[in-house]
Amino acid sequence: MNGFTTPWGEHVLTRYPEDPRDALRAWDGADTYLLSHLAATAADLTGTVAVVGDRWGALATALAAARLEQPPAGRLAPHGTLVQITDSHLTQCATRANLRRSGADSDAVRLLSVRDTPPARVDVLIVRVPKSLALLEDQLHRLAPALHPGSLVVGAGRTTEIHNSTLRLFEDVIGQTRTTLAAHKSRLVLTTPAADKVGDGPARPRNPWPVRYALPRDVGVMSGRTAVGHAGIFCAERLDIGTRFFLRHLPERHGPEHVVDLGCGNGVVGTAAALANPEGRVTFVDESHSAIASAQATFQEAFAPGPGGAAKAPSARFVLGDALSDTAPGSVDLVLNNPPFHSHRATTDETAWRMFTGARAALRPGGELWVVGNRHLGYHGKLRRLFGRCKVVASDPKFVVLRAVKS
Repeated sequence: MNGFTTPWGEHVLTRYPEDPRDALRAWDGADTYLLSHLAATAADLTGTVAVVGDRWGALATALAAARLEQPPAGRLAPHGTLVQITDSHLTQCATRANLRRSGADSDAVRLLSVRDTPPARVDVLIVRVPKSLALLEDQLHRLAPALHPGSLVVGAGRTTEIHNSTLRLFEDVIGQTRTTLAAHKSRLVLTTPAADKVGDGPARPRNPWPVRYALPRDVGVMSGRTAVGHAGIFCAERLDIGTRFFLRHLPERHGPEHVVDLGCGNGVVGTAAALANPEGRVTFVDESHSAIASAQATFQEAFAPGPGGAAKAPSARFVLGDALSDTAPGSVDLVLNNPPFHSHRATTDETAWRMFTGARAALRPGGELWVVGNRHLGYHGKLRRLFGRCKVVASDPKFVVLRAVKS
C-alpha cells in the first residue's frame, strides 16, 4: 500500500489484486499533476464529473473527497454525479477497495464500463490518456454528445503518452486543444468544447468503432471468417501474428469438453475451438469489457444463420473476471491462452503468472494448458515449475506454442 497525497488529503491506495510484494504504485505523476491543476484553478467539481481511464481508482478516490469540500451554495452535498468510466474490471475492483479504504460513501462514485451508456450531461470531463489511441478516440466520440460549451475538459498523461495524434483527437472530436508544460514527467491536455461538435452539434464526427474485418485464409477453421474488434482491445483492427501462429497449431479435440479461452480478446481462439468441436462448451474470459463484447460479436458472426455461419452454435459463456479466479477447481479440460506482458505502460509477467496458476487450479487432472508467446519471454520455465510437464508444440523464430499437462 502507498500513501497518495492530494490537495484534499492523503489516501492509501493499492492496485488490484492486492499484493504486498507489488512495487508498482496505484497512481503516477500524471494523476498528481491533474489533481494539482484542478485545485490550483479552483475547478467547479459540483456538477456531473466523468473520469475516463482512471488506472486504479486514484482519481476517483481523490475527487470523491474533493467534491465533499465543494458543496453548492445552500446544499449539503454535490448536486451532480461523479462517474468513473473504464474498460477494466480490475480497475473497478481496485476503485471499490480504495474508496472503502478512504472512508467514502458506497455511492460516492458511479462505476460504468466503456460499453455502458455514458451520462446524458457531463460538466467536467477528466481523461487519463490510455495506451490505446483507438480507445481514446472511441471514448471521446461517446462522450461528446454529453458535453456542452461550458464543460471543463482536461486530459493527462505521461510525457511519453501525449503525442500530436493525441492532441489532434481532442481537437477533431471536441474542440480547440492545447497542452501544458511538463511537470512530474507529465503533461495536461486542455480542450475547449466547440458548440458545433458537442451536444447535438452539426459538425460532430462519426465514431468509427467497432470494426469488422475478414481473417486470413491460413488460420484453420477461422480462415476467411469475420472478427469484430471494439476499441482498446489488443490488435482490434487486424489479427496479431502471435494469435495467427496459435490458430495454426491449436489442438484437435472432440467430445463434450470444457474449453476456456483465457484472455480472450476478440474471441477468435475460443470461436475456433467451438467450430472444431461442436460437442464441447467454451468459456471466454477477459478482464476487459470491450474484449468480452468483441468475443461475443465474433462468436455470433461465426454461428449466424446464412451461408457464412456454422450449422449449430455450441454452448458458450462470456465471463468478465480476473483470470480464472471465479472458475471451479478441476472443472476445465483445456485452457487456451495468449497472455499479455504489459499492465498499462508497465512491462510485467504478473498477469501471465496469475493466468498460469489460475489455469492449473481450474484444470482437471490430465487437463491441458496451451500457451502462445514470444520466445524471449521464457514461459516454458514458469510452466515447468507449475506443471512439471511442458513441451514445445510448435515454434518459429519469434513465437512458441507450449503444452503443459496437469498431473
